[in-house]
Amino acid sequence: MSARARRIRFWAVTCLLAASLAATGAGIYRMRQAGPASELPLAPARKGEFLVMIRCRGNLMAGRSAEINTPIVPNLRISWMAPAGVMVKAGDPIIRFDSSSAQQTLAQKEAQLRQNQASLDQAVAQARINAEQDASDLAQAKYKVETARMEASKADILSKIDGDEKKIDLSVAEQALKVEEATVGLHAASDKSKIASATRLRDQAQADVDITKRRIAQMEIRAPIAGVPNHASNYTQGWNNVRPFKVGDNVFAGMNLAEIPDANTLEMDVKVEETDRGRIAIGNDVRVHIDSLPELDLAARLDRISPLAELTTNEWPPTRAFHAYARLLRPDPRLTPGMNGGMDIIVRRLPNAVSIPSKAIFTRNGKPAVYVARGGSFATVEVAIQARNPDEVAVTGLRDGAMVALADVTRTESKETR
Repeated sequence: MSARARRIRFWAVTCLLAASLAATGAGIYRMRQAGPASELPLAPARKGEFLVMIRCRGNLMAGRSAEINTPIVPNLRISWMAPAGVMVKAGDPIIRFDSSSAQQTLAQKEAQLRQNQASLDQAVAQARINAEQDASDLAQAKYKVETARMEASKADILSKIDGDEKKIDLSVAEQALKVEEATVGLHAASDKSKIASATRLRDQAQADVDITKRRIAQMEIRAPIAGVPNHASNYTQGWNNVRPFKVGDNVFAGMNLAEIPDANTLEMDVKVEETDRGRIAIGNDVRVHIDSLPELDLAARLDRISPLAELTTNEWPPTRAFHAYARLLRPDPRLTPGMNGGMDIIVRRLPNAVSIPSKAIFTRNGKPAVYVARGGSFATVEVAIQARNPDEVAVTGLRDGAMVALADVTRTESKETR
């Protein structure tokens, strides 16, 4: 090979190596530039209706509950209770009391009633016998009077002695009639008094039987509405031994033993900060989220707001807040009073607004800005904030679908440089 050919080959190899090194450097540069864009978390800007919301915390409560009270019956002892937390239908038994003592009392009252009824029947029968006997005696006395009057009418044709004797017999017969009439009246009054007394005793015994039967009927309490019964706490053993009522407990008449919340009146009770009170109003649409059922998104409407702020003493430092109540429009059957959750009160709607996560907003030169991913790098874009929620922000100056960084790009680039 000539010297000329060797020089040409040398320079060709040198140029090839230089081109290879340049391509390698450019690739490394592009990888380093694209690295942050691929590693940083991104989120798209979304265009649509933006809901300006106030987020609150609270718990479910029932707007109406049916109280279960003990009947006005002495010596009550619980013999059976429907399990707590189990759904019952309207009319289902939920509490039974021991009725053995009442049943024994009923048997005694019924025996007394039968005895008093027998005494009344006997008094009525004796009065009927006395009335018949008195009627017979009275008729006989009247007959004697008539007979004596007929004999006395013969006095004109008889001797004076016989005539006077007939008149005396008539007078005696008339007196006997008067005595018999008085006796009949006395017997009638006596029999009427005896019947009245026996009737009063019978009625009293019947009343005792009826009262006892009503008490026995009240020994079983049925659910007035459908729902889940919540048993009340028993404080009879002192504050250190407070527990729900159970089988075997003795209770007093008129006590509250349980309540059944009406599931159709469930509402969310939340606390609203004083700074947010002026932004909400009755009738605002609400979205309810229950902690134990995160898949539910329940629609509700703000029903009422407490007129005065209440002092919260279970927090330090104490704060003042308003109570707001939102009635659920379509309650879920799995919901029960006492469940904790959150409530988003919708105070304003922005149609066709561009929204991004709150984490995508940064401050540059005292103004809000976002980092938009473009071709493997980021561009700083200033935006104007229209409205802000806890998780989202509505902005202007950003197009729909733009990918924005959720972390500070400048800090990431400084880390890469180091």
